[in-house]
Amino acid sequence: QVQLVESGGGLVQPGGSLRLSCAASGIIFSFYAMAWYRQAPGKERELVARITSTYSTNYAGSVKDRFTISRDNAKNTVSLQMSSLNPEDTAVYYCKTDVGGRPYWGKGTLVTVSS
Repeated sequence: QVQLVESGGGLVQPGGSLRLSCAASGIIFSFYAMAWYRQAPGKERELVARITSTYSTNYAGSVKDRFTISRDNAKNTVSLQMSSLNPEDTAVYYCKTDVGGRPYWGKGTLVTVSS
């Protein structure tokens, strides 16, 4: 059974930083691409960043140069380092992977950027 559990969300001031983590179980983690999505209030869920099994990465334009996705195959975790946060980054952040063509999502972690 594939499980993804996010952690690290919280309240941060504009300009601040936060690091999210996602712990995966039930899969051979190193085989699969991992991604972070986010959903802001009243908006559709959007891709934030993705990292492949070979460590290739891609980012949404709105977060490029501010966010960094990384993975630790030894710990079965994928992380999202976020810096220069602004209120538009406020959202629930989800971890996602696809196994056998089926998407698996975590339950999400809330990030609130506010003074």
